[in-house]
Amino acid sequence: MWKAIRKKYKSIPAIFKNPFFIAGISFAVWMIFFDEDNVVNQYRLHTQLKDLLEKRSFYLQQIASTDKAYLELTSNPQSQEKFAREHYWMKKDNEDVFVIVDNQSKN
Repeated sequence: MWKAIRKKYKSIPAIFKNPFFIAGISFAVWMIFFDEDNVVNQYRLHTQLKDLLEKRSFYLQQIASTDKAYLELTSNPQSQEKFAREHYWMKKDNEDVFVIVDNQSKN
Protein backbone atom coordinates (compact mmCIF):
# COMPACT_ATOMS: atom_id res chain seq x y z
CA MET A 1 0.00 0.00 0.00
CA TRP A 2 2.79 2.46 0.89
CA LYS A 3 4.57 1.61 -2.33
CA ALA A 4 1.50 2.61 -4.36
CA ILE A 5 1.23 5.86 -2.45
CA ARG A 6 4.95 6.57 -2.95
CA LYS A 7 4.61 5.81 -6.63
CA LYS A 8 1.70 8.24 -6.99
CA TYR A 9 3.58 10.85 -4.95
CA LYS A 10 6.60 10.57 -7.27
CA SER A 11 4.37 11.00 -10.33
CA ILE A 12 3.27 14.47 -9.08
CA PRO A 13 5.36 17.25 -10.68
CA ALA A 14 7.89 18.90 -8.37
CA ILE A 15 6.22 22.32 -8.57
CA PHE A 16 3.06 20.97 -6.88
CA LYS A 17 5.10 19.50 -4.02
CA ASN A 18 6.81 22.81 -3.27
CA PRO A 19 5.55 24.19 0.08
CA PHE A 20 5.72 27.78 -1.19
CA PHE A 21 3.50 26.88 -4.13
CA ILE A 22 1.02 25.13 -1.84
CA ALA A 23 1.00 28.10 0.55
CA GLY A 24 0.54 30.54 -2.36
CA ILE A 25 -2.35 28.59 -3.84
CA SER A 26 -3.95 28.27 -0.40
CA PHE A 27 -3.58 32.02 0.15
CA ALA A 28 -5.05 32.81 -3.28
CA VAL A 29 -8.05 30.51 -2.72
CA TRP A 30 -8.63 32.03 0.71
CA MET A 31 -8.46 35.62 -0.61
CA ILE A 32 -10.67 34.93 -3.63
CA PHE A 33 -13.45 32.96 -1.95
CA PHE A 34 -13.40 33.12 1.85
CA ASP A 35 -11.98 36.47 2.94
CA GLU A 36 -14.20 39.36 3.96
CA ASP A 37 -12.84 41.40 1.03
CA ASN A 38 -13.23 38.69 -1.60
CA VAL A 39 -13.56 39.27 -5.33
CA VAL A 40 -17.37 39.50 -5.32
CA ASN A 41 -17.39 42.12 -2.56
CA GLN A 42 -14.65 44.09 -4.31
CA TYR A 43 -16.70 44.11 -7.53
CA ARG A 44 -19.79 45.31 -5.66
CA LEU A 45 -17.81 48.04 -3.95
CA HIS A 46 -16.28 49.11 -7.27
CA THR A 47 -19.69 49.44 -8.95
CA GLN A 48 -21.06 51.29 -5.91
CA LEU A 49 -18.10 53.69 -6.02
CA LYS A 50 -18.65 54.30 -9.72
CA ASP A 51 -22.34 55.08 -9.13
CA LEU A 52 -21.52 57.41 -6.24
CA LEU A 53 -18.96 59.28 -8.33
CA GLU A 54 -21.54 59.76 -11.09
CA LYS A 55 -24.06 61.06 -8.54
CA ARG A 56 -21.41 63.36 -7.12
CA SER A 57 -20.68 64.91 -10.50
CA PHE A 58 -24.44 65.31 -11.13
CA TYR A 59 -24.95 67.07 -7.80
CA LEU A 60 -21.92 69.30 -8.35
CA GLN A 61 -23.45 70.40 -11.66
CA GLN A 62 -26.78 71.04 -9.94
CA ILE A 63 -25.06 73.09 -7.23
CA ALA A 64 -23.26 75.18 -9.87
CA SER A 65 -26.49 75.88 -11.77
CA THR A 66 -28.34 76.72 -8.54
CA ASP A 67 -25.56 79.08 -7.48
CA LYS A 68 -25.74 80.77 -10.87
CA ALA A 69 -29.53 81.16 -10.59
CA TYR A 70 -29.20 82.49 -7.03
CA LEU A 71 -26.64 85.05 -8.13
CA GLU A 72 -28.92 86.13 -10.96
CA LEU A 73 -31.91 86.43 -8.59
CA THR A 74 -30.05 88.43 -5.99
CA SER A 75 -28.47 90.85 -8.44
CA ASN A 76 -31.13 91.52 -11.10
CA PRO A 77 -34.52 93.09 -10.17
CA GLN A 78 -36.13 91.97 -13.46
CA SER A 79 -35.26 88.35 -12.74
CA GLN A 80 -36.70 88.72 -9.23
CA GLU A 81 -39.98 89.97 -10.66
CA LYS A 82 -40.04 87.19 -13.26
CA PHE A 83 -39.35 84.55 -10.57
CA ALA A 84 -42.09 85.93 -8.30
CA ARG A 85 -44.61 85.98 -11.14
CA GLU A 86 -43.80 82.46 -12.35
CA HIS A 87 -43.45 80.66 -9.03
CA TYR A 88 -45.66 82.59 -6.64
CA TRP A 89 -48.24 84.02 -9.09
CA MET A 90 -47.68 87.53 -7.82
CA LYS A 91 -49.16 90.44 -9.76
CA LYS A 92 -49.24 94.18 -9.83
CA ASP A 93 -52.26 96.02 -8.42
CA ASN A 94 -53.68 97.00 -11.79
CA GLU A 95 -53.54 93.61 -13.55
CA ASP A 96 -55.35 90.28 -13.45
CA VAL A 97 -53.67 86.86 -13.54
CA PHE A 98 -55.30 83.90 -15.25
CA VAL A 99 -53.85 80.48 -14.46
CA ILE A 100 -54.59 77.78 -17.02
CA VAL A 101 -54.10 74.25 -15.75
CA ASP A 102 -53.83 71.48 -18.30
CA ASN A 103 -55.47 68.28 -16.94
CA GLN A 104 -54.57 65.72 -19.56
CA SER A 105 -54.56 62.18 -18.28
CA LYS A 106 -51.53 60.12 -19.22
CA ASN A 107 -52.21 56.60 -20.45
